[in-house]
Amino acid sequence: MGQFMIRFLFRRLWVAVPTLFLVITAAFFMMRAAPGNPFDTDRKLPAQVERNIMAKYGMDRPLGEQYLTYLGNVLQGDLGPSLKYQDKSVLDLIKEGLPTSAVIGLSALTLASLIGVLLGVMAALRQNKLIDNLAMTVAILGVCIPTFVTAPLLVLVFAAKLGWLPTAGLNGVRSLILPVTVLALPQIAIISRLTRAGMIEVLRSNYVRTARARGLPEHRIVFGHALRAAVLPLVSYLGPACAGLLTGSLVIEKIFSLPGLGKSFIIGALQRDYTVVMGVVIVYAGLILLLNLLADIIYALLDPRVKLS
Repeated sequence: MGQFMIRFLFRRLWVAVPTLFLVITAAFFMMRAAPGNPFDTDRKLPAQVERNIMAKYGMDRPLGEQYLTYLGNVLQGDLGPSLKYQDKSVLDLIKEGLPTSAVIGLSALTLASLIGVLLGVMAALRQNKLIDNLAMTVAILGVCIPTFVTAPLLVLVFAAKLGWLPTAGLNGVRSLILPVTVLALPQIAIISRLTRAGMIEVLRSNYVRTARARGLPEHRIVFGHALRAAVLPLVSYLGPACAGLLTGSLVIEKIFSLPGLGKSFIIGALQRDYTVVMGVVIVYAGLILLLNLLADIIYALLDPRVKLS
């Protein structure tokens, strides 16, 4: 098993590294193709001043040379300076924003997993009954209603009207309740549907019928045997979902004025801060590749039928 695992990891890395390279390349040239530059302002800079600034950041060189220079710096762990925040590098901005996004994302993922799996199991055990219909109705609403709709509604009810929670900012645990809830709602819907579908299929399998024929308690059959097989599709989904939640929701961080990675990405994109946008893209792509790899490993450990070879 150890040799198979090592070979499996090498094969995945063999795919992941070129994938990350392609993401960096595409993002670099797409950013440069966008109209304008980071130093366009309402007040036009003198031509000589603008040339000096462009030369300082190497943006007066041919595009191919800029790309090779940037790629070489990335390989050394240097994502460059921010073009708008003169006293900060891209790594500084990522270090400031990533912890906030990670706390919000992990909290939302934990909440969504617990509630989503519970709803999915309850719906599968009561298929086509009232609790199943209610759970799936909630799931459909969670998928259909976007976060930029649910966020203002929850702020209006629980912050503006009732005054139970703060409207925005990051000041203690209470300020995380609304953004975590809004971020978790769509994931609860998706996880509950995946769990329900997996549980229904597993509960109809031969080994579950055999376990019931042998007189095993229902709770042991459901949570000890059926649930382990039913969550396999969920494990594959949680890899990219976790990466997306860890980097924070662009809309959520903007609405609730949270100093996360998503907010830095939006400001960087609006201000043509190329290096900040590129840095966030690289972090996001790296997290997706890493968490997908972890999801595949967990999938193999949960399902003995999977051959890593």
